[in-house]
Amino acid sequence: MKVLITGGAGYIGSTIASYGFDAGIEIVVLDDLSTGRPEFVHHGELHVGDIGDTRLVDAIVDRHPDIDAVIHCAARIVVPESMEKPLDYYDNNVAKTISLVRALTARGIHRFVFSSTASMYASSGGEFVDEDSPVAPQSPYSASKHMVERILQDACTAGLMSAVVLRYFNPIGADPDMRSGLQSTNPSHALGKMIEASNASGTFTVTGTTWPTRDGSGLRDYVHVWDLARAHILALQRFDDLVRSSTRAPYQVINLGTGTGTTVFELLSAFESVVDAKLAVTRAEARPGDVAGCAPLTSKAEELLGWSAERSLEQGVADSLAWAPKLAALLAASPSSDAHRGVDR
Repeated sequence: MKVLITGGAGYIGSTIASYGFDAGIEIVVLDDLSTGRPEFVHHGELHVGDIGDTRLVDAIVDRHPDIDAVIHCAARIVVPESMEKPLDYYDNNVAKTISLVRALTARGIHRFVFSSTASMYASSGGEFVDEDSPVAPQSPYSASKHMVERILQDACTAGLMSAVVLRYFNPIGADPDMRSGLQSTNPSHALGKMIEASNASGTFTVTGTTWPTRDGSGLRDYVHVWDLARAHILALQRFDDLVRSSTRAPYQVINLGTGTGTTVFELLSAFESVVDAKLAVTRAEARPGDVAGCAPLTSKAEELLGWSAERSLEQGVADSLAWAPKLAALLAASPSSDAHRGVDR
């Protein structure tokens, strides 16, 4: 089996590529390196360019006519940035995905695994959601993911393709072999900010502490990136059975998560347990686009993929901490690299 991974030089995509390679899958990567890094492409060919460049996609398929499927991870994902630059997010995440789908289906590639987000679910806080729960995106980022899902569903209904959509919240941790991990030196996410505060003896700020959750902080679901990578590869390996089992169209949506969810304060407690130290903490108002949150129910993933999260929250924190000095060494060896790197997902 051969798979094209868009965004395969980013945090999620590169980890999926490593898991797939370990499972005997041939890997081809397409990434514009706006947030990803070539150093994390350990397996297969890296093609540098835009997913909306149909000529490039054609050239990749010409070189690899035996590509069986695509795992689509390439996207901009920073919620506050999406509030400031909504048109950029809709152009990059939605319009260019349409171009990608057109180019692939025109060349006979009809299997599409979409790395989506669970942040689109409507929630008043502290809730558990399944795949049929209402959605109400609160940011251009999550709205762009929801738009792509609808586009894929309509294309599947029209018989143009088949798709499996994987919705999840926050990835943490790193490849267990430390081949790749989080790439941001200026993180916007909670765990990255905790590591930053710990290393600098600084202060960690909890943004949003009056949500209607069990402790007032946002409810998320922190899933080890290696578990997420395993789910993507399982979706690829079971793809045909998954889409055949759908009652509506060759289109399947599956939640990924721990099944319990974690609040920001609970993540803080786990972090302090791993580092055996207390962080200085302040509280602040929620950021634009933030939501109270929810946690995805995962019975469908267990039933259809045979998947459940195996690695603990503490393991994810420990692996993230172990990865941080490796990233610092890599950046020191590549001084010309951009100072700010986001998360390709």
